[in-house]
Amino acid sequence: MNKFKKIITSKAFSTAAFVLGAGLLVFSSVGGTRAALTYYSENYTSRVQLYDIGVTIAENGKAISYRDYVPNSDYVWDQHRGALLLDMVPTGEEVKLGVAYPEVLSITNSGNDENNSINTYNRVVVYKYWVDKDGKKCTDLDPNLIDLHYVNIGTDWIIDQESSTSERTVLYYTKLLKNGQTSPAFSDTVTISDMICTKVTQTAGEKKDENGKTYKTLTTTYDYDGYSFVLEAVVNAIQDHNAEAAAKSVWGREISIAEDGTLSLK
Repeated sequence: MNKFKKIITSKAFSTAAFVLGAGLLVFSSVGGTRAALTYYSENYTSRVQLYDIGVTIAENGKAISYRDYVPNSDYVWDQHRGALLLDMVPTGEEVKLGVAYPEVLSITNSGNDENNSINTYNRVVVYKYWVDKDGKKCTDLDPNLIDLHYVNIGTDWIIDQESSTSERTVLYYTKLLKNGQTSPAFSDTVTISDMICTKVTQTAGEKKDENGKTYKTLTTTYDYDGYSFVLEAVVNAIQDHNAEAAAKSVWGREISIAEDGTLSLK
């Protein structure tokens, strides 16, 4: 457990946030006979502000990462940072392009269960992009080839289309998440498109044979060869009290809360 100092002094609202992610490393042979993927995981730092709010993210029904305030403590947080996709494929098998693998992601209000526990509204920001072998982001590779399939959109979750891009998807849970409750999933599968096998660059050249005769060559290289894809989920929670002001301050987004507690975007 780690001890944190209070970051925000205002009592109007409190927030919690953490990030987790994972990536897949792509290899392919020059001959194009097949593209094999092996996977690795990365953990990302997390932060919680103020007290009492707790957030957990689950993958395929299993809690992966959480950060919860420890009741009656001096701003002590119980936290665990796991990794996505560890059980994506059975041991000994390779990830197959074009195959939809289960990736059911949901969140839980895991704040303490005492009288001062806080009900929350929640936002999830999903990032997907490609990086080279040094971990540098490659903006010229298509994040749309990393397909996290979203579910329950328009009912339990809404996508902020104005804030979303091909790399970033911003989702809001439309209902108040009470202490101990788990949201419906916002995704169900992840697929690495087999279209990456068609993304090639051909370079014309010349070469001499052993007799000194020159002939033309055409070299084909795979654009995604040696690159990794990264999937990150950033979860933010604000307390229900004064939620509209909290959302504008923390998220920079104007929201409306209906009488029944439903969240909508302005």
